[in-house]
Amino acid sequence: MIDSSARIDPSAELAEDVTVGPWSIIGPNVRIGEGTVVGSHVIIRCNTVIGASNRIFQFSSIGEDPADKKFHGEETYLEIGDDNVIREGVTLHRGTEVGGSVTRIGSDNLMMPYVHIAHDCMVGSNIVFANNVGISGHVQVADWVILGGYAGVNQFLKIGAHAMIGGCTHITNDVPAYMIVSGNPAAVRSLNAIGLERRGYSKESIKGIKEAYKIIYKRGFSLQEAIEELEGLKEQHSELQLLIDSIRASEKGIHR
Repeated sequence: MIDSSARIDPSAELAEDVTVGPWSIIGPNVRIGEGTVVGSHVIIRCNTVIGASNRIFQFSSIGEDPADKKFHGEETYLEIGDDNVIREGVTLHRGTEVGGSVTRIGSDNLMMPYVHIAHDCMVGSNIVFANNVGISGHVQVADWVILGGYAGVNQFLKIGAHAMIGGCTHITNDVPAYMIVSGNPAAVRSLNAIGLERRGYSKESIKGIKEAYKIIYKRGFSLQEAIEELEGLKEQHSELQLLIDSIRASEKGIHR
């Protein structure tokens, strides 16, 4: 299952059924789980754990040194879950000591060609990164987010669960859960109602989240007043807790 032209460091640990294509290089302290397929011309630099049933396409660079001037060769890591599709030319960097030493990526994610996820990012599961999306260092992306092609996210920001980012959008503030953000300058345009419907949210739940959207963006409340309104509304709609938590977690201010 390992092509004769591939180069595997003696310290790397590969499950028995891992496939490694021609001219790929797997460096020291790498672990790869069962069923994972590494295509041709892939580099997995070092200190990387990759789970089961991932598919990594040609010319990807995984676990490379972080592109950060604060990095001086210290031991840092990249952790990747299961069932991810990592398309051609994707770059995933390890963490930095300052940022906690780990970049972590969950499971069931699709990273289309030329996506970049920088050092110290915390990425959830079931996320779609369209072509050429760029995620700067220390960014947190929650579950079920969709990022359109060429979208870019500034450092230290948070994107809440079920949010959708339009193509070519430059994210400069935190994005609350459930919201659609697009344009330049970026702004919240609406609720990601279609996405929620596809994920099994009931009509009643979506109705409650729509009301929350109006409270935050249409009623003229201050952000603190809006949160207080949402706290009352969540007694009938428990799914609003996710939205409230994403707003309260913001350190850079939300797109509003």
